[in-house]
Amino acid sequence: MDDASASDDDRIDPTILCSHCEAVCCRLTVYVMADDPTPAYFVDQDEYGMDVMRRRDDGWCTALDRETMRCTIYGLRPQVCRDFAMGGGDCRSVRDNDRRLAIAVI
Repeated sequence: MDDASASDDDRIDPTILCSHCEAVCCRLTVYVMADDPTPAYFVDQDEYGMDVMRRRDDGWCTALDRETMRCTIYGLRPQVCRDFAMGGGDCRSVRDNDRRLAIAVI
């Protein structure tokens, strides 16, 4: 898959479901905009003073329930998360990159 097709959110892979995923996207930096409904206790500031989703020491988003691998604030998640289409191009690209990194470590 080339970079152009990897970012194509018009092509959704119906076999990719958040409920059966390792929540790779929940380790990405997520910027929180002023009009996002995200509760303040989930928001931190990065080194540039931008609001971002708070992450645990291991890099995972604090809103992620680690037992179910589901978002605990799904209805209040930032717009960036809402725009990250399940099975879409960005989702597939992040998952593919995570797999490549895992193989490189082995």
